[in-house]
Amino acid sequence: MADTASDIPAAPEPKATGYSWYVLFVLVVVYILNFIDRQILSILAVDVKADLGLDDSDLGFLGGAAFAVFYALFGIPLGRLADNWSRVRLLSIGLTLWSTMTALSGFAYDKLTLTFARMGVGVGEATASPTAYSLISDYFPKRQKATALAIYSSGLYIGGGVSLFIGALIVEAWNKAYAGGGPMGLVGWQAAFLAVGIPGILVAIWVATLREPVRGAMDGTPSPSSPAPFREFGKDLSMIVPPLTLWGAWKRGPTALAINIGVALAVSAFAWWMIELTGNEPQWIAVGLGYYAVFSWASTLRAHDPATFRLIWGTPAFICTTLGYGLVSLAAYALGFWSAPYAETVLGIPKKELAFWLGANGAISGFVGVIVGGRIADYLRARNPSGRIVMIIFGVVAPVVPIWIGYTTPDPTLFYVMNFLAGAFGATALGAAAATTQDLVLPRMRGTATAAFFLGTTLVGLSFGPYMVGQISVLAGTVVDGKPVSDLRTGILSLIAVAPIALALLIYAYRAVPQAEATIEERAQA
Repeated sequence: MADTASDIPAAPEPKATGYSWYVLFVLVVVYILNFIDRQILSILAVDVKADLGLDDSDLGFLGGAAFAVFYALFGIPLGRLADNWSRVRLLSIGLTLWSTMTALSGFAYDKLTLTFARMGVGVGEATASPTAYSLISDYFPKRQKATALAIYSSGLYIGGGVSLFIGALIVEAWNKAYAGGGPMGLVGWQAAFLAVGIPGILVAIWVATLREPVRGAMDGTPSPSSPAPFREFGKDLSMIVPPLTLWGAWKRGPTALAINIGVALAVSAFAWWMIELTGNEPQWIAVGLGYYAVFSWASTLRAHDPATFRLIWGTPAFICTTLGYGLVSLAAYALGFWSAPYAETVLGIPKKELAFWLGANGAISGFVGVIVGGRIADYLRARNPSGRIVMIIFGVVAPVVPIWIGYTTPDPTLFYVMNFLAGAFGATALGAAAATTQDLVLPRMRGTATAAFFLGTTLVGLSFGPYMVGQISVLAGTVVDGKPVSDLRTGILSLIAVAPIALALLIYAYRAVPQAEATIEERAQA
């Protein structure tokens, strides 16, 4: 008698091994370094502002777009390279690059040199999450993916918190030992950049020892790597770097070239208008370059890999999830950058004290929030195809009241408590958002999908969060004794205005995700 379907033994469910958890631990360490190097500027901001003659909008640019635009843009070709080449090697190279550029930030002597160093950090860190997300997806089964990604994402909060504490300790110790400047004339904030950058080069050697897993095997769909990964990387890179973008558009035809030029002119006009309005040239040149380059890359992707384009840019559920979480990250990045300068300048808390409390505050609240949020998101997803979106919506709505109370109170203790709650509530959304976007694409597209997801968190969240607060702070400020005094409180409270927009996007995603996930194969084949 022929076997029936019910007689055929089911394939054993894939499981995470002990080595999977070891790899995850290493990736968390890397992500901690990632955010120490990215966020240490926050605790150094007041000293950097004084030494280099900057204002709050300049600091917002350096903490935001100067890093974020290059992080986002290079994340696109590097995400594709992660889909086609060794993710372990790519991560090791990227860690070496961003650690070196962090150390070189210690030799900055004006806004321009610090800007270039921040750009380099952005390029190097663009390798981290595309490679890590893809590796985690191949080391953990789908039922544990949000939990694993949430654990990985805890490095964001640990690193951000530790950066405040480490930065304050180094600045205080260095300036105490070398009151007039130490070796090579370096002052405390410059020494802090060197001290946190150099260890990453050693960790890069550790990363290089990890094993590369079979791509897609955990999902039962093994996918081979590209036979010519760097040819594809070079093609992607050429499609995102102006003026090569014009050549790429021309190869797709006169109509594509005309559209590309039209978008370039429109973006340039908008950037010029915003420069006239705000007076901040670097911010809007960087943002304009970023958005034009993303359009050029998306157009190229549509022509050369229509399946990937369809599942990312052509899927409203993916776009709304990414933009909705991008607005959550806008508030999170802004608070992460400005909470320390706010406590130091508005509440008058000494740097060492606020670094300890805000550092521990950020690390614990973020860690707890992202882990609990990831577990709840997996629980909700098992019972509702849109369950993870509920967790993202919570991350939008829940922080509003703590932000309002925390940044209107003169009581430092209440400020710390509300900052903790705002951070914990906002962090619950990350694992859910990341897992949702990974589930909406095929395994071979995960690195590219991660890069696209991080466009939302960087070109929307990081590019505008710190800058928006800084710019509004300057505009709302006053002049005292002939000197401009910014209004950080008003700048930070303006973040609440983005919540209704994020909520509308996520309500749409809640309705669209089940159908989008159920039709992945047929839409990719079409």
